[in-house]
Amino acid sequence: MGPATAMNLGRLLTQTARRLPDRLALVQGGRRLTWAELDARVDRFAAVLRAQGVGHGDRVLVHSRNTVAMFESLWAVLKVGAVWVPTNVRLTPAEVAYLGAASEAKAMLRDQGFAGHAEAVRAESPALRTVLAVGDAGPGEVDLEAAMAAAAPPPPDHEADVAYGDACWFFFTSGTTGRPKAAVLTHGQMSFVVANHLADLMPGLSERDCALICAPLSHAAGLHALATVARGCPSVMTASERFDPEEVWRLVEAHRATTMFVVPTMLTLLVDHPSVDRHDHTSLRHLMYAGAPMYRADQKRALAKLGGGCLTQYFGLGEVTANITVLRPDQHSLEDDPAFPLGSCGMPRTGMDVAILDEAGRRLAPGETGEICVRGPAVFAGYFENGAANAKAFAGGWFHTGDLGHLDARGFLYITGRASDMYISGGSNIYPREIEEAILTHPAIAEVAVVGLPHPKWGEAGVAAVVPKPGEAVDEAAIRDHLAGRIARYKQPLRIVFWDSLPKSGYGKVPKALVRQRLEAEGVGFAD
Repeated sequence: MGPATAMNLGRLLTQTARRLPDRLALVQGGRRLTWAELDARVDRFAAVLRAQGVGHGDRVLVHSRNTVAMFESLWAVLKVGAVWVPTNVRLTPAEVAYLGAASEAKAMLRDQGFAGHAEAVRAESPALRTVLAVGDAGPGEVDLEAAMAAAAPPPPDHEADVAYGDACWFFFTSGTTGRPKAAVLTHGQMSFVVANHLADLMPGLSERDCALICAPLSHAAGLHALATVARGCPSVMTASERFDPEEVWRLVEAHRATTMFVVPTMLTLLVDHPSVDRHDHTSLRHLMYAGAPMYRADQKRALAKLGGGCLTQYFGLGEVTANITVLRPDQHSLEDDPAFPLGSCGMPRTGMDVAILDEAGRRLAPGETGEICVRGPAVFAGYFENGAANAKAFAGGWFHTGDLGHLDARGFLYITGRASDMYISGGSNIYPREIEEAILTHPAIAEVAVVGLPHPKWGEAGVAAVVPKPGEAVDEAAIRDHLAGRIARYKQPLRIVFWDSLPKSGYGKVPKALVRQRLEAEGVGFAD
């Protein structure tokens, strides 16, 4: 019996273009494409890839801002049966060169202005044969638009045959604890994820909706695009290179956007920005937030500003394609009503199994803290050419997330934090998330991050990096007074520093590794 066949995910676009050829598909700035126009461009893009020798299983590195060309590249790569390898556009040339070499990319698409990144990839990647450039192609590069204009459109139903387990996307981990690893996502797995997103995150989505894309397509926003295209829901992409709350709210109102995805830091910026009150956002039905834990104080401000009818939280890693839990709009509560799962990131997604395991791989009872582990059809195929990492990640038949947490008696999941974020002070396990939640209830605090640093007496001790709200004055004594009675004394940070902002990754998260690096660079620590 041969390998199970699967639908080539690229056919989601093909099917929608046949069903809704003249309906709006994609908007960015002054560019507007119907489904028929978008599909025709993607087919020509696919023809360009094939002419460059790109086919089944070949990796295509994509270093680009959110653009029409990047959106099209996902579908063209899928249709030829190749593997989409998107990068974080804020990475340095050396970092992108590592991803190109690690993925053994055969071709690369680069956005305008990134010739230096392409040169770095060429120098490190012997497998690389072709660089497609947008707008400023140099010597040895292929001008994408010119090549697409010259390409003969392929015949109908040209999409490559694929098996269920064939790779379609290399989702690189953030690499906060070492070099990034390529998580292999497959056509079969992603078919399940698309169906699950539509069932659990965006029920009822159709061509009558409108999706606003303001997060990087290289990450979760790209996963959401698979689902919106499948339902014929048009997408509007922001044009600004940087996240601009004013632009987001303006586009929500102008296009009557019904669905969009953000990470929690972006949601906080949106609800705290004065433009939220100047634009009509009542069209939003599915405002999804994920990618990092959201503090209860921030969540309550969002609920107060937007109402509880549109906020959907979910939890998932790239390796599980964001598909572990969901907290529906009706499971959110502005009031601290104990009947609601307050502070939870939700219940297991349909078809997924979540367990809390101890270090020996045994299930823990409700309320007990251990590692969050998951199994089900959304789990990836493994890390590309990394047997040691796979053996550790899949120990005992579960995927080990590296996150700590507990389940309540009803099955709702509560995240304590990353296992790597926990520190041990005086023999006690300290979970930064608990301390951060308490500090954020102070009305003058906008952001906070707590990390453990080496201490000569206690082994490790906590340092809190605190960002006051604009125009607010707060000192260490005020924060310590605020924590008294909220957090046991042994859990309280020994040092508190004040910053104008927290260091963030290209996806808007606050990696604790970056916080530690900045503290060390500023000489903050505990002397021997």
